[in-house]
Amino acid sequence: MAYTGRELIAARCARFFKDGDFVNLGIGVPLMCTNYLPEGVDLWLEAEVGIVGSGATPHYTEWDVDVADAGAQPTSVIKGGSIVPHDKSFGFIRGGHIDACVLGTLQVDQEGNIANWMIPGKVAPGMGGAMDLCAGVNRVIVATEHCDKKGASKILKKCTLPLTGANCVTDIVTERCYFIVKEKHLVLKELAEGYTVDDIRACTEAEFIVDGEIGMMR
Repeated sequence: MAYTGRELIAARCARFFKDGDFVNLGIGVPLMCTNYLPEGVDLWLEAEVGIVGSGATPHYTEWDVDVADAGAQPTSVIKGGSIVPHDKSFGFIRGGHIDACVLGTLQVDQEGNIANWMIPGKVAPGMGGAMDLCAGVNRVIVATEHCDKKGASKILKKCTLPLTGANCVTDIVTERCYFIVKEKHLVLKELAEGYTVDDIRACTEAEFIVDGEIGMMR
């Protein structure tokens, strides 16, 4: 099946994972990754509110008001999972025990900086666990639409919004392409169907290079 848009972003991000990985998925597109895991790959999902083994969203008739995800939405716990104290949950993150995280963003730049928690002048609920994830997880994957609602690039030379984390992003996946962040510059690795390198240059403020053969996003 050929995916497009948000589905393509989530499906491509799902290919980063190995069976048994301990991962943290942000709200929105990142959480969609679980719908596209390759066969034979099961994950342990960590929610910083204190869940190890976060599961699917339950039917409303089975909601447990005491079990919620980081977005305060009802969730479940898989067999073998557990509820842990808040400090232990952040200990997993700060101690470097999470294999990877996937975060949405407002902006990301070619140096691997990410700004995803506030726009000055607008009400923000807080940074949540994103700051800790950026500091404590070795592989920080950004899953984002390539441009904002006004058509401006979200992949910049330098973020202009308050940062969530600095020099921490390792991979950027959009509905148009996939970049890796390497030594503070971007390398274009894959293109979505229908896009060319020139198309990506036209819609990307950040500078990037092409190093070797470019693959097809799938």
